[in-house]
Parts: sequence; structure tokens; C-alpha cells
Amino acid sequence: MKKKWIITAAAAIAAMGTAAFFLAADPAEAPQKKVELHQTIQTKHQSKSFQSELTMSAIGDILIHGRVYNDAKQPSGTYDFKPMIKDVKPLIGQADITFANQETMIGGTEIGLSTYPSFNSPFEVIDAFQDAGVDIAGIANNHTLDRGEKAILNATARYDEIQMPYVGSYRSPKDAEEPRILNVNGIKLGFLAYTYGTNGIPVPEGKPHLVNLIDKPKMKREIQEMKKQADAVIVSMHWGVEYIRLPNEEQQELARFLADEGVHLVIGHHPHVLQPMEWVNGQDGNRTFVVYSLGNFLSGQVSDYKDIGGIFSIKISKKAENGNKQIQLAEPSFEPTIVVSQNNRTYRVKELKNVNAAQNKEIQEHMFQYLNQSE
Repeated sequence: MKKKWIITAAAAIAAMGTAAFFLAADPAEAPQKKVELHQTIQTKHQSKSFQSELTMSAIGDILIHGRVYNDAKQPSGTYDFKPMIKDVKPLIGQADITFANQETMIGGTEIGLSTYPSFNSPFEVIDAFQDAGVDIAGIANNHTLDRGEKAILNATARYDEIQMPYVGSYRSPKDAEEPRILNVNGIKLGFLAYTYGTNGIPVPEGKPHLVNLIDKPKMKREIQEMKKQADAVIVSMHWGVEYIRLPNEEQQELARFLADEGVHLVIGHHPHVLQPMEWVNGQDGNRTFVVYSLGNFLSGQVSDYKDIGGIFSIKISKKAENGNKQIQLAEPSFEPTIVVSQNNRTYRVKELKNVNAAQNKEIQEHMFQYLNQSE
């Protein structure tokens, strides 16, 4: 079911002089989600014990090549990407929270659409994925600065218009300081996103807010600050080497760094092919689940595994009693998908098991190989 979000104010908190705002589900809609963009003020009447659970999903790169947006173009001049993902819409929307890596900036037609190597995509891309169930988009990647600050301003304005949180690229320093926290079932998930670089395009002087680059001191500060406000910290990492199916030493070292800092979940992107999942043990007993790469979810790339992606899911539970809080991640799963097309038309994302059962088994084994080794 399509999720609608409306901005509401917590009157009781406002009366205390605190400007806290929430994106809450329209009461007319079935999902009872609440997206919190500020820290909740704790009350004196909280229960001494609390236990809850949610399911989080993530999908890989939404990489909109020209042949993909041309296929989506309608006679009216608008774009419709919904048919491309209709077959997997139930899978995207079944989790409590779904994260997507929006690889190409959605700067809209105002500045002209463009394809590789300098991408700009229609607004309707993210509209379609929101309709399918995506709740938050990561926009820190090597294509963030492809079309400059104007594309970022257009994109963030669109995200605000449809009331979808985004993370990793911001319109202003003030926007960058706003913590991205999604509150579902009483569990607060804090999101951060970083990229290794921007394809050689320099970050405009004095505007580091336009893209979050991988910088350990900065990441350490932001992670520790997020841990004060959120129950669990999720970090999107744009890292690794394109088209390589296993993580390299740099990715693994960064994963250990994130585990040491107490991150709960790492979602990897950039290689455009799937890379395995594993638990990474950090210092102080920290344990982090890492998906090194979720591959391409929707793109115009084909062959050599570049047309295969998937939907990752994991359960996150919270147990609090007498001031002690415990967060657990469990039951990771992965449903492979594939992009099919005919002569650069009729692009569709389908469950791989319904297209090629043998390859589906191969991909499952590939994604779980590290987990199976540790059993």
C-alpha cells in the first residue's frame, strides 16, 4: 500500500517550547509509521520496561541511464517508472522501513536530463519508489555532484515536497545538521551516508554539506552524536571497486572501523554488482552487520552480474528495562532481483527465482558465503 506522510507537531512538546516535528502516517492509511527528524523529548512517565521489533529492508543502486528514462517517458512528456518495479513492489513495501540508494541525482527536467557519465534524472523516479514503499533515500555517491549544486537543490526540494527523508547530501549547513532519525514501533533508527569521492569533481569551496565524503574523524563525530539520539545507527557506504564481486581490504578495514564505533548496520553500494554479507566484530563487544554491496536494483547495465540486485532485510529489536537498553539484529535475508528488457525498452525488475532458478541459487550462495563460513 502506498504510504502517505504528513507533517504534524507534537502539541505537548511545543507547549514546552521545543520545536519538534514528525512525519507521521496519514490516519486513513494502514501503515502506522512515524518518521522522526528530531530527537524525542523523554517524559517522566515512561514504562520501566519496553520491548519492540521492526523489519528493515534495503535495495541497491537506482542508476537511471538514458535508455531507462526514455523507456519511462509518456506521450504527455512526463515519466512513469512505476511499471518497471510493479512486480517487486510487494517485496519493497513489506518491511517497516526501506532504504534505497538513489545513485543518480533527481534534478528534474528543468536542468535537462542526462545519462552517463554525468547523470540527472526525472523527479518521477523517486515518486515511483516512494509509491512502492521506500521510506528514505541515500544520496551520497560518486555522482552526487554530476550536475552541480542546482541539481542537489532541486532534488532535496522534491524530497521535501513528497515528504521523504534523504541522507548524505544537503541543501545547506543547517540541513546537514538535522539528524535523520526514523521512529517505528518505538525504535529510533539513525541514518548516515558517505561516499569515497565524486569522480574528480571538486566539492565547491565552503560547501562541504553538498556531499558527505568518507572522513574518519568526521564520521566518528557524527556516529557518536547519532548514538546519543538513536537506538540503532545505520550507515550507507559508497565504497569499493566497480564490478568486483568481493570486498577489498579498504572496505573491510572501514567496516571494522564502523564496528569499533558502534554502528549496527552498514549498507554498501558502488560496485554495481552484489558483494556478500557478514557480521563484523568491533571493540567493546560491538557487532555490526555489513552488506558490502547491494548491486544495481534498477539500471540500464547488463551482463556480468550488473543486472542483478536484490532486497536485503533484517529484524531489529529493542529491549529496555530499568534504564538498560539492548539492540539486537537477527535473521538477515536476501531476495535476488534482476532487470530484464527487450531492445532497450520495457525495463522491468523481477524476482530472479522467477526468471532463472539456477542463478537465483548461485546468488543466494554468493551473498551468504561469509555467514556460512562463520557457522
